[in-house]
Amino acid sequence: MLAQINTIGLLGIDGFTVRVQADVSNGMPSLEVIGLPDTAVKEAKERAKTAIKNSGCRFPSKHVTINLAPAATKKEGSSYDFPISVSILAATEQLIIPDSDISVFIGELSLDGKVNPVSGVLPMIISAYKAGFRKMYVPVENADEAAVIDGAEIYPTSSIHELIDHFSGAKPIEPHVVSIDNYLEGSGGGLLDFSDVKGQETVKRALEIAAAGNHNILLIGSPGTGKTMLAQRMTGILPDMTFDEALEVTKIHSIAGTLPANTPLIKYRPFRSPHHTISAMGLSGGGSIPRPGELSLAHNGILFLDELPEFRRDVLEVLRQPLEDGTVTISRVNATLTYPCNIMLIASMNPCKCGYFGDPGRNCTCTPAQVLAYRSRISGPLLDRIDIQVEVSPVNYSQLSSQRSGEKSADIKKRVDRTRKIQLERYKDYDNIFSNSQLTAGMLSEFCRLTPDADAVLKSAFDNLGFSARAHSRILKVARTIADLEGSEGIKKEHIAEAIQYRSLDRKYFG
Repeated sequence: MLAQINTIGLLGIDGFTVRVQADVSNGMPSLEVIGLPDTAVKEAKERAKTAIKNSGCRFPSKHVTINLAPAATKKEGSSYDFPISVSILAATEQLIIPDSDISVFIGELSLDGKVNPVSGVLPMIISAYKAGFRKMYVPVENADEAAVIDGAEIYPTSSIHELIDHFSGAKPIEPHVVSIDNYLEGSGGGLLDFSDVKGQETVKRALEIAAAGNHNILLIGSPGTGKTMLAQRMTGILPDMTFDEALEVTKIHSIAGTLPANTPLIKYRPFRSPHHTISAMGLSGGGSIPRPGELSLAHNGILFLDELPEFRRDVLEVLRQPLEDGTVTISRVNATLTYPCNIMLIASMNPCKCGYFGDPGRNCTCTPAQVLAYRSRISGPLLDRIDIQVEVSPVNYSQLSSQRSGEKSADIKKRVDRTRKIQLERYKDYDNIFSNSQLTAGMLSEFCRLTPDADAVLKSAFDNLGFSARAHSRILKVARTIADLEGSEGIKKEHIAEAIQYRSLDRKYFG
């Protein structure tokens, strides 16, 4: 007898419908899975066979063929265990599924018939819903993330035996519902606050500008000046994620298997801080079964690279194209996958190998050649993609011992939110342009108009400070954000002057 049920496979962050066809016929007892299965899917036949028997059901002593269609697309992962078992039970008439044409089954099996959680359920459910399926049978542990999709009926299933009781009417499974009303509101609670940071007002101002325009920023300073402490507080001043942004972030973390338990949506912007020993693949993503890397896990949030020159050169060069395009493309023989990575890069570094070049309280022990070699680990093209460079100076005792608290993140965030709204309104007619950092060369002349005084200041800076051509557009973009923070339509000389100061380290540290 032939039976067919449906499941969802994953290709990157998107799912595709897989028809699981089971044919039970006379012949030598065996179970064969065809349709380009990988090793995990081939092993599913043993898990399915044992799970069916241990669930009190009968496994047919006949020739059983499982076809995973479309046959030309590779099937990967353990999420096919459950649907393969269900198709066999349906083919042997031990399970009658009345709405099989609008139902999908997803999950891994234990040998005792328990349905175990799998990665990537959220993008699977999204794809299933778009394909017209309405009833989704998923592992209990994945029910929260699956129930985020409005209109999908989510049936959390703990075992094969429970599924049989459900369809027989002995004990129906109730659809799982998650309330996400107001879930994303008030998402700043529990985040680190800028009021904890003593001093460093200039750096805080630079970070506020970076947040307001989504600019990449480089912090340069001696050890112990607070670079990491400042970077960790940036998520508290970024705008709250929209539902669509949260959905995108949650999809990526679901695929990567990093979604926290009992979390229907990730509501805080990600903050990823990989160690400098990370590989290029760990940063960009990949593997035999391609998975998102740190760049994609930081999507719609912050990627913080501490001690930037300590990262391997090939790892840093991986950053160049994703920072420009907002996507990471992983090419394999059988497929090319694209993951989103719209991130803000925050990098920090010491000014030299010992860390004390230019420090007023400590002497640098590096030779000029060592200083140059240390800084040359960062390539010009990568620096070209960093809009703001700011020096983090040591904090003196009077600042550290002061009982006065700094400005709260919530107050800074209000200004950032207001500035981002200005940019969204300004670029509403442009595709994929949401902030000043994304302005193209052709848009600079239209949206970064300088007053005559501002133009004179910029010209003088280029003539006297030896700026490179690459600094020109960066200064204009940052000046545009500074003007937006003040609510100014035009870019004035004070806006340009402040933006120029955030490129002065080009000349001091990188020649």
